[in-house]
Amino acid sequence: MNLDALESLLQSSADAPVSFILPDGEPVPAHFHLTEVGFVRKEFVDCGGVRRSEEYCALQLWVANDVQHQLRASKISSILAHTSSILPHKALEVQVEYQRESLSVYRIASVDRLFGKLVVRLEPKTTACLAPDRCGVDGCC
Repeated sequence: MNLDALESLLQSSADAPVSFILPDGEPVPAHFHLTEVGFVRKEFVDCGGVRRSEEYCALQLWVANDVQHQLRASKISSILAHTSSILPHKALEVQVEYQRESLSVYRIASVDRLFGKLVVRLEPKTTACLAPDRCGVDGCC
């Protein structure tokens, strides 16, 4: 999901609490904080020697001991409004960082309005061979 679409959903559900659901169905605790909104640009060379780049908006979630804390869509929208100086455009894909045992990065699979909440379902970000025609591994990809 791109930033523009996420912002539209947040603005249209301003009073709704926001819930993030991890790929295994486990919810991020309701008292999460949005600690960072970042612009990430990654420059790399794939296994076939091709130079590539990707850009995305990273949202970092963090959970503290303040269990009474709960972000509503309007607060997340307000935080995102402060990012215009670092985010070059609204078409950026949004990825969510969250730590359990280790830091994981997720894509947004869907956002739904359910029972008065805005439910953000996350899906895993995966790796893949980007140069199957040149990597030299039999049976690759």
